[in-house]
Amino acid sequence: MATVTLGGNQIHTSGELPKVGSKAPNFQLVKTDLSTATLSDYAGSKVVLNIFPSIDTGTCATSVRTFNAKASALNNTKVLCISRDLPFAQKRFCGAEGIENVENLSDFKTGSFGKDYGLEIVDSVLAGLHSRVVIILDENGTVTYAEQVPEIADEPNYEAALAAL
Repeated sequence: MATVTLGGNQIHTSGELPKVGSKAPNFQLVKTDLSTATLSDYAGSKVVLNIFPSIDTGTCATSVRTFNAKASALNNTKVLCISRDLPFAQKRFCGAEGIENVENLSDFKTGSFGKDYGLEIVDSVLAGLHSRVVIILDENGTVTYAEQVPEIADEPNYEAALAAL
C-alpha cells in the first residue's frame, strides 16, 4: 500500500507500482470506440502510461494535453491515457480539445487495471479511482520508469518520464 496526498491529506492506494525492471502486468481496457485494448497490442513499441483519476479535472486534462503535444515527436512510442472515466467522456474531451496523438483507455468495467498496477485509491472521496501515475515501458513491456505523484493535484515530472524513453 502506498500513501499519497489529496490537498495535503493522506490517502492510500491498493498496493505498490510495478518495479523498474519488471514486466508490466497485462491489461484489458476499453477504447473510446468500446473495443478492447490489451498490453500485447502495443508490443514492439515503447509505451507511456499516463494514469489519472478523471479527465474532467484540471491537472488530469493538463497531463493529457501535455503528453499529446509531446507525443508526435516520439519515435516508436504510444501514449496511453488511462482513467476510470467512461469512454464517452474521454472521447468528448479529446474531440473538444483536438487531441489526436494519445489514446484514451478506460478501466470503468472492473477496475482491474488499478488493482493489478497497485494504484487504485482505497480511501477518501476518490476511493475507487486511480492515483496519478506515469509508467514507461520499453518495447518488450518492461518497466523503465514509474512515478506515483505524491500530491494528486500536482502534475507528473514530464521531463523525467520522457527521458526514460
